[in-house]
Amino acid sequence: MKKIGLLLFCGVLTINFAFAQSKALTQQLKEFDTYVENARKQWDAVGLAITVVKDNEVIFKKAYGLRELNTNNAVDNNTLFACASTTKAMTATCMGILVDEGKVDWNDPVIKYLPEFQLYDPYVTREMRIKDLFLHNSGVGNTDFLWSYMDISSEEILERMRWVKPSYSFRSSFIYQNIFYLAAGQVIEKVSGKPWEEFVKERIFSPLGMNNTYPTLNAAPNTNRTKPHMKMEGKNIVIEDMSADAIGPAGSVWSSIEDISKWTKSMLDSGKYEGGRLVQPKTWEEMTSVQTLVPSSEFYPTAQLTKPNFTSYGLGWFQQDYKGRKLNFHTGSLPGSIAIHGQIPEERIAVYVFGNTDHVEVRHALMYKAFDLFALGGTTDWSSDFLKLYTQLFEAGKAAQKAQDEKRVANTKPSLPLSAYTGTYQDKLLGEVKVSTDGNNLSVNINNMHKATLSHWNFDTFKGPMEKKWNGDMTALFQLNTAGEVTALDLAGFTLQKMK
Repeated sequence: MKKIGLLLFCGVLTINFAFAQSKALTQQLKEFDTYVENARKQWDAVGLAITVVKDNEVIFKKAYGLRELNTNNAVDNNTLFACASTTKAMTATCMGILVDEGKVDWNDPVIKYLPEFQLYDPYVTREMRIKDLFLHNSGVGNTDFLWSYMDISSEEILERMRWVKPSYSFRSSFIYQNIFYLAAGQVIEKVSGKPWEEFVKERIFSPLGMNNTYPTLNAAPNTNRTKPHMKMEGKNIVIEDMSADAIGPAGSVWSSIEDISKWTKSMLDSGKYEGGRLVQPKTWEEMTSVQTLVPSSEFYPTAQLTKPNFTSYGLGWFQQDYKGRKLNFHTGSLPGSIAIHGQIPEERIAVYVFGNTDHVEVRHALMYKAFDLFALGGTTDWSSDFLKLYTQLFEAGKAAQKAQDEKRVANTKPSLPLSAYTGTYQDKLLGEVKVSTDGNNLSVNINNMHKATLSHWNFDTFKGPMEKKWNGDMTALFQLNTAGEVTALDLAGFTLQKMK
């Protein structure tokens, strides 16, 4: 009888403890809900959606704000947002699936599958491995101009990589590089016989029941989809979506918070889902293990406040320590659209945040707040602290630009009549730029994708706003030869030769 009584007593304690836990969680969820909405307003974010996974359960999933400014179109749990670069972990998982099937090895040379793959340095071409495609350690600097300044095919983007001179030695450092994820997608197609767009749908979206997730912007329906927003002159405006479809495996997926919670849950639990798993545990461990160190100059400014002891990169994941735990995370950013996916497997907690306001870093604040509230403890107001940090960085940037503008030499004139600067300029990497006159200004057209009207700045430099003003200003410096003829144009970091 004593033994039975003890069991019953212990059972009562367990039930009461569970009830207390449930009550505490309910209070935490209410607190977090209030915090998210206050933070959204604090950062002037138009719309947000967020999910939190804890102990293999989705404990929080909610949408806030508007799909589009100045409308009544509220964000809901099925509203589509851009995943942007959080797509990278999906592409790494696709490759992991093929690794598990024995069809590819992380250490295979890329040219084994893409014999046409060629970089500027023949040694790097020969030695680059499948794993290197995911690590931003190739030595090749940022080449986003190949898809953001040009309307060319994915195949041509990869072909032009052979002309990009390296910025540092192979595997010696880290510079963020989208294009090699495109190459990874090409490998997936060669090995599986299916385009990356089909493979990711069939092997990730379908098993997880992500029926409202699309591999590209072109495939995503326009109904219940967010509009991107950017702050101009202190006010949010609606801008155009920038398509990342040309580099799809690096950042083109669109999803909803309802769907992405399934992906977040699976990735936290080593790729498992009800009825199976995406990848084997050892493959998940490989993807989330430290692969290369990231210098502070290439990491997030948030490190100034979180003060990590290490910053690194896995296969599609940034990493750092946070309160003694290893944090895997990645942001996604396209003009007017943001995302962040973070996980601390040791604490069985993960967070995913969507937003439709340009680089609104409330995403970091909500991630860390969720970690604190539901797992690690702490009362830091990350929203206020990060807002102060990013405001300071923004003001410092404005001050630096002002100081640069003040170096302008006043009262100068162009060396030649405006008509002398007109013509077609070419560079094998950047493409074609056409310059024509527009009254007292110059009109510049880059690859029929970006246009700007430039007024005289000083000497033979012209400056002005892009036609799509959210893209900022353009500066063009014309070079003259000893005969006083215009021979070249310095633009966007390139020197384009004038065609005769």
